[in-house]
Amino acid sequence: MRIARLSLSQFRNHADAVIAPGPGFVILTGENGAGKTNILEAVSLLTPGRGLRGATLSEMARSQGDGGFAVAAQLQTHDLPSRLREGIKGWESTESAALYEGPPPAPPASARGEIDIGTGTAAAAPERRHVRINGAAASATSLAEWLSVLWLTPAMDRLFSEAASGRRRFLDRLVLALEPSHATHAARYEAAMRARNKLLAGRDDADPAWLGALEAAMAEHGVALGEARERTVAALSHLLAVQPDGPFARATVTLDKWSLSQADAQSALQAALQRGRTADAGAGRALVGPHRSDLIVVHAAKGVAAGQCSTGEQKALLLGLVLAHAELVAERVGRPPILLLDEVAAHLDPTRRGALFERLRRTGGQVWMTGTEAALFEGIAADATRLVVTDGSIRSA
Repeated sequence: MRIARLSLSQFRNHADAVIAPGPGFVILTGENGAGKTNILEAVSLLTPGRGLRGATLSEMARSQGDGGFAVAAQLQTHDLPSRLREGIKGWESTESAALYEGPPPAPPASARGEIDIGTGTAAAAPERRHVRINGAAASATSLAEWLSVLWLTPAMDRLFSEAASGRRRFLDRLVLALEPSHATHAARYEAAMRARNKLLAGRDDADPAWLGALEAAMAEHGVALGEARERTVAALSHLLAVQPDGPFARATVTLDKWSLSQADAQSALQAALQRGRTADAGAGRALVGPHRSDLIVVHAAKGVAAGQCSTGEQKALLLGLVLAHAELVAERVGRPPILLLDEVAAHLDPTRRGALFERLRRTGGQVWMTGTEAALFEGIAADATRLVVTDGSIRSA
């Protein structure tokens, strides 16, 4: 899938905007504060979650508007130019193929042509999100079945040195691109955990039957979360191991699992939650479960944890992970993800910029990039969509 048309209404600093991008590179240039990242954020909202900034819905509505906003897109299929195996030696191995029982279910037949999707809020309920697919109301989690979107922003430069929660969100975004059902499991696990925390808070007489039902839901969806993460990390680890060294630092990735290794993980997690009720009530949160796991990233050449690497090395590791994962998605799902890269080129020397553009070209997907200067993107083919953003307005370059 690619975005053939993007419409914004009362979103951030864009009153009304329409973009008709091509299938490859989409280059957005303009001064800081012009609204380039806002466009990337709008695209990121076409998937489950709160977008690349993690903002509340009310924050996304234009301050001079009525309190609501809308983001709509027309999607089109985009055939891969090749099997995209160039430079991915050994990916055809049985070992790699066995990491997954099969790709996630294909979208309905209508996805093979054009489809309209949209999301937004109404002024009367600025924190209630609405989603529509081909004009019909849908859940936010269902968006994952139609579009895979990954992003890199300057705020993610601290991903390896800050709390594990950010790395879990990053990992879940990687999983979601491969397994759309991950969004549903995550939403239901979080809902059950919040309800359990609330029930335990300050109450000695919490209904044990209701607690048991919530813990059963946490166990069911929590094990599904953990297993999906393990599959993605295993597949990504294999791909990184067989890729040749290049201009970007190569990482090794593992999952620091929550501590349950019994054969019947679902029963074990449910039992652990039941045993931990008193401790969890005192802590105000569940102390065991997949929400406690962490993505461990190490600089492969140096054997140093990513969090202990230099700022430049951390950026390179993160970029290398996203590029490798984009190739993994293209191979496993049969369609490359849409990539949103905010101010990435500005931190690279000309040689590495050229290498980045070439590797992005090979993914075969739509790549949205922002920068303050058009000169940063001179190495990109002339058929790229080039737009200039000025104080909420958009024009062709």
